[in-house]
Amino acid sequence: MTTSTRPKTSMEGVASAGRALTLLSAFRKGDDAVTLAELAARTGLVKPTIMRLAVTLEEHGYLIRLPEGSYRLGAEPFRLGSVYQQSFRVEAHVMPALEKLVAATSESASFYVRSGQQRLCLFRVDSPHPLRLHVRQGDMRPMDDSATAQVLRIFENPSSPKAAKTPLPIYSSGATDPHIASMSVPVFGPGENFAGALSLTGPVTRFNRDAAEKATKTLLNVAADLTRSLGGALLHNPGQP
Repeated sequence: MTTSTRPKTSMEGVASAGRALTLLSAFRKGDDAVTLAELAARTGLVKPTIMRLAVTLEEHGYLIRLPEGSYRLGAEPFRLGSVYQQSFRVEAHVMPALEKLVAATSESASFYVRSGQQRLCLFRVDSPHPLRLHVRQGDMRPMDDSATAQVLRIFENPSSPKAAKTPLPIYSSGATDPHIASMSVPVFGPGENFAGALSLTGPVTRFNRDAAEKATKTLLNVAADLTRSLGGALLHNPGQP
């Protein structure tokens, strides 16, 4: 499920395909229609190149060109996103796990995967408290020093020495936002493949280290149950007996 940097092979990619993907990746959450000038600014591609790429992408349902000349995403990316989620049977397993975490801790629970140099909130259940970090499913967050980002970096290679030596859960405070603390553990799928990061977040005034320590057993148990339900194998955690 993770998107990671793959080792370079002797076979080179197709430049035009790379430019087309760059163009698609320029669309951001909340965009309705994006002008040609804005797409050029976001991608660094020249306008004639964008227009040629857009013709092909429109033919295949990835883009729609509006009468005034701006562009918006077509239905094909949505279809692929649905296929992505359904193919891993993740939602049916993850959402109950998140709901269980929120019920037990009263903090927000999320499931993240890595998307290039960012992390994607794939699923989320909010805390019942009005004071909480407002993140929605589909939001991108930075690959910073937060607990979630650390889990995504360390465990994308579960067999690495660092993964084997990292105590769990990982806790961070103020990494992405000075007012927010988070705690995260890895979840695995079939064949010990890394599936994503299961995280709890809350305001630092409430979700301090003492509160995180109290929630540790619950988070580890829910992550273990989720790993088993996804067909994964549990890894030894040096931070626990």
